[in-house]
Amino acid sequence: MNSKLNSFKEMIKGKKVAVMGVGISNRPLIRYIYSLGADITAFDALEADDVVLSKTMANFKAEGININWSVGKDYMNGLKETDFDYIFRTPKMRNDKPELVDAVQRGAVLTSEMEVFMALCPAKIFAVTGSDGKTTTTTLISKMLIEAGYKVYVGGNIGTPLLDKIDEVKEDDMVVLELSSFQLLTMAKSADVAVVTNVTPNHLDVHKSYDEYISVKTNIFRNQDFMGKVVLNGKCDITYDMYKLARGNVSFFAQEKENCLRNGNSSQIGKAYLDGSMLTVEDKGVVTSIIDEKDILIPGKHNVENYLAAISACWGYVSVEQICKVAKTFGGVEHRIELVRELDGVRYYNSSIDTSPNRTINTMNALLSRNEKGVLIAGGADKKCIYDGLGDAILKVCDRIVLCGSNAPLVKAIIEKEANGRSFVIFEYDDYKSALDKARELANPGELVILSPVGTSYDKFRHFEERGNLFKDLVRSLA
Repeated sequence: MNSKLNSFKEMIKGKKVAVMGVGISNRPLIRYIYSLGADITAFDALEADDVVLSKTMANFKAEGININWSVGKDYMNGLKETDFDYIFRTPKMRNDKPELVDAVQRGAVLTSEMEVFMALCPAKIFAVTGSDGKTTTTTLISKMLIEAGYKVYVGGNIGTPLLDKIDEVKEDDMVVLELSSFQLLTMAKSADVAVVTNVTPNHLDVHKSYDEYISVKTNIFRNQDFMGKVVLNGKCDITYDMYKLARGNVSFFAQEKENCLRNGNSSQIGKAYLDGSMLTVEDKGVVTSIIDEKDILIPGKHNVENYLAAISACWGYVSVEQICKVAKTFGGVEHRIELVRELDGVRYYNSSIDTSPNRTINTMNALLSRNEKGVLIAGGADKKCIYDGLGDAILKVCDRIVLCGSNAPLVKAIIEKEANGRSFVIFEYDDYKSALDKARELANPGELVILSPVGTSYDKFRHFEERGNLFKDLVRSLA
């Protein structure tokens, strides 16, 4: 029996609840807490006649879910008109918005779908955060645990809300979460097993500073007890130093063993690294060889690091054989160097998840390791990231670049700066169909065309999946 869940159900009944944003995670939230008897007001910046919001409102009404609405450009004013008991913020909404601060001062409790889920979850929680590699590492952990026979729930920033599944989750199940810095902003509950893949400047369009972004990431493990475990990237100076905040067990991963051995680390600290080409784990002084990197199906050194992180997290819960089966069969996550089709000898790839320069650099390096050449389609919304190294990485693979996005001037500038005499051509378009048509014209048989945007989707789309799906639809429509 989940006594915390039963208490929550009694507590939420009849309470006035504000749900800020009616996106992917909050629609199931509304359905769930409405079924528990909450008096809900939904808030959204979209106008009532927006295609997506009007459809959502109609769907709720058809389902018999009768709630109040505060929408449009002044939607936050609705917080002043009612004294709410609870406010569920959408992940990207900062907790220090004046309207939220005022509501909290008047007695509201500010929380989120994921915070409540983690507080109520009876199962062991594995959680992954970082600037890059979160989704792949999260997926690998879940697949390894599934291969080991556990019932696994996967959610969070990966696109699947879980609070409406909380009644199903049992104590001996496993939960695997991808958590963004936005979700961690006010998180008080830490995961049982936490992974920080790396930290580079990211989302500085939302966070007040890089220091805040770094600090928020540590919430994933900061409140663990001594039984908790945190897995940290040993090569990244920022994540390495996070071990000083750990209250539980620490494990490092890195391609080079020496990056797991800084400051004379004890043999009792876990390590995962490459020994030659073999992925290797050291745990309590015992060395175990896992798999040769050439036998991992998905390409790229960054994916070797993702495997090392996932193996570290799962160590003690899965066997070497189970890890190897996943490594040899897992073909990658949608929107990550995803092969869409081959047409006229040209392979078309969708890597819409590449929402930062560092992600695109990793994608280019993965393609370089396979001696790929071809045409890049790039461009998205900038997050005040660092672009150094991007131009060099792109030109090692793609000397024909088609830009389509608000950060196009930044991408163009870094390519020109880092060309160092290499020849290239850049074309700019306002829409993806024109960009794809030009890329098709530029590509030769035996080459590739890849979408790797170098920015978020918010200049043109609601999320990177929508961007990637449009690209795939356009590619499939090519005749």
